[in-house]
Amino acid sequence: MSTVQGASPRQIVVVGNGMVGARFAEEVARLDPQGQRVHLTVVGTEPHPAYNRVLLSGVVAGDYTPEQIRLPVPETPGVTVRTGLTATALDTEQRTVTLDDGSHLPYDELVMATGARASFPPVRGVSAEDGRPGEGVTALRDLADCDRLLSLVRPGAPVVVLGGGVLGLEAARGLTGRGARVSVVESSPWIMRRQIDKPAAKILGRLYEDLGVSVHSWRVASRWVPGTGLEMDDGRVLPGDVLVVTAGVRGNIELVKDAGIDVEHGILVDDFLSTSDPRVHAIGDCAQHPGGGAGLVQPGWEQAAVLARRLTGAAPQARYNGSSPVTRLKAEGIELTSFGRVHEDDDAPDLETVSVSDPHGGRYAKLVVSQDKVVGAVLLGFPDAAATVSQLHDTGASVPADRLALIQGLPTAAPEQDTAGAPEALVCRCNAVTRTDIEQAWLDGARDRDAIASTTRATTGCGGCVRDVNALLAGLDSSDAAPVS
Repeated sequence: MSTVQGASPRQIVVVGNGMVGARFAEEVARLDPQGQRVHLTVVGTEPHPAYNRVLLSGVVAGDYTPEQIRLPVPETPGVTVRTGLTATALDTEQRTVTLDDGSHLPYDELVMATGARASFPPVRGVSAEDGRPGEGVTALRDLADCDRLLSLVRPGAPVVVLGGGVLGLEAARGLTGRGARVSVVESSPWIMRRQIDKPAAKILGRLYEDLGVSVHSWRVASRWVPGTGLEMDDGRVLPGDVLVVTAGVRGNIELVKDAGIDVEHGILVDDFLSTSDPRVHAIGDCAQHPGGGAGLVQPGWEQAAVLARRLTGAAPQARYNGSSPVTRLKAEGIELTSFGRVHEDDDAPDLETVSVSDPHGGRYAKLVVSQDKVVGAVLLGFPDAAATVSQLHDTGASVPADRLALIQGLPTAAPEQDTAGAPEALVCRCNAVTRTDIEQAWLDGARDRDAIASTTRATTGCGGCVRDVNALLAGLDSSDAAPVS
């Protein structure tokens, strides 16, 4: 598509320079490298460039430095990134955004990528009257939280994590790497209640206990006492010098809500990612789409790619139809993958369920099949099976007859089927990178993981595919693959 002779680029303003806003800018720069169609202005509240928030628990653990989780900044004439500025008002009639320095940004299209912020539960002592964290309390949503947490933690000292979801468990594992004595408190009947079933949670909890993390499920916090610890509803007090709150988030929707745009718990969007004002769009954790997707990076990046194609004119009718994200727990020494329909009744007439439980070995697998297709799985301690089952789910291929061998990671005879037109299995789901993409990058000279990441973006999302990419590279390095002529 070419730009009309003499026409000036359309002005797009992006409010939010997090993972999704930065990915949108990167996609626009790729589609319109000279800025002939659109000019993008990205505004971010934080003073530093965009970074991968998913890897903050790795910074806590000492596996990464803040510099190592930075995201690329487009260096093209069509993209301007302004950090350290907050949008304070939106005028949809004049189509302007007011910033906290008093300036105004006019727009032809506005993209809200404001993400979400930590939700502090109504527990005494957890937050002050002004809404800020109480003494010794922190969230883990941004680099400032990370810095605060690391300044509070001392080796050998007790820390309490309030929230036993993915972020809470990853934070707990990272804190043990810093030498802290960690307790996790979860109000649901079991940890990772939304992603895994109870038998898996029981084994996962035992693995965490072996790491030195004390897990307390089905417990409600009643009071945080600075310097003492967290008092629970049964009267027990868990010792803690620090309280890390990972008990949910709230979408940053106030700007558009005040402008009269439709919201619920997020900014309501359709398949075009447009709001009730067709000039205003929303992507990522602040957006509420009927197909879900908030809370995980993969759907947000898929939304960014769709909206970039639409607003640059590369594919005006591109749609986002929801996603089926995979959850991977990134905790050293623990391999956990889960997705899909894992909570439904095993006796449901349309489902076939196969489970393997090995508490002594710290392993658990559950495969849920409907009409010979994988519709859900929990795989703890079965990394080889996780890769295979995820691929079957991605491609919609029929599962082998020997379901038990499949979830144990053993060789199986694949059923005969027509694979013509079937999508290729993904290695990196966050960035939609296939095995073929990685093999081609290797043939083009990308011979280590950093080079593969730079070329394909694989491993730069949640980090869950690092093992698979490393294994693929090891296989390529030992093969006799000939260079492309």
